[in-house]
Amino acid sequence: MMKKISVALAGAGSMGGALLRSWLAGGVIDAPASAVFDPNPDKALSKLAREHKFAINPDPADVAVDALVLAVKPQAAPGALPDYAPIARSAIVVSVMAGRSLASIGRLLANPPRMARAMPNLPASIGAGVTGLYAPPTLNAAGRDIVDRLMAAAGETVWLDNETAIDLVTAVSGSGPAYFFLLTEALAEAGAAMGLDKEAARRLARATAVGAGALLDADPRTAAEIRKAVTSPGGTTEAALSVLDGDKKALRALVREAVSVAAARAAVLTD
Repeated sequence: MMKKISVALAGAGSMGGALLRSWLAGGVIDAPASAVFDPNPDKALSKLAREHKFAINPDPADVAVDALVLAVKPQAAPGALPDYAPIARSAIVVSVMAGRSLASIGRLLANPPRMARAMPNLPASIGAGVTGLYAPPTLNAAGRDIVDRLMAAAGETVWLDNETAIDLVTAVSGSGPAYFFLLTEALAEAGAAMGLDKEAARRLARATAVGAGALLDADPRTAAEIRKAVTSPGGTTEAALSVLDGDKKALRALVREAVSVAAARAAVLTD
């Protein structure tokens, strides 16, 4: 049986709280040996603590765990992170903070020896996310396994070769859900503009997006293969795709530009 991981979670907001619930539901962490730090613990967190017997806001000097997961707001990092330096000396530090490099985090934590970055996306909050992971060579295979197990509780994981690739992950999968939400919104608006009842168009577009995602998840074929399979020659889908993906490759060019500016912005915002 795989050993459970003891964790100190700094920040139990939307992402930190989602990770905590995933860990508890999946039996990933050793809850009684774990701790959660949050400046304003709510009733739900207090209830979880009673049920699973983890500590809330203990003295960091008394905490010794396998991993310290940083899920505080990036702008709050300079004031919050130094408090966790005693834990970071012996734990693997896993940051899920956007815009904070390992160098920046290291300065705030008195340069801990083992660190990693994780960039989850919004669907991680329901266990259906994907997380880009990076760790320098100073983190060994056993340490990488701990990081992977923690983040796999929230969905799929993808390891990266260098830290700068985190900016690309931010642009592709971090911001990516919003791209699909916008496409769903645009599809509903198009249906309504063509004469469908607005609510009917909204429901049709939403269900289509959900169903397409579920099919992509369940079908082993690539997205391109599935697309080709549902595009009959001379049919309605082919007609629509000739606008989106015809000779000018309009949609692909637009998406490439969008991802490019998002990655550039992520690089600018990273400290």
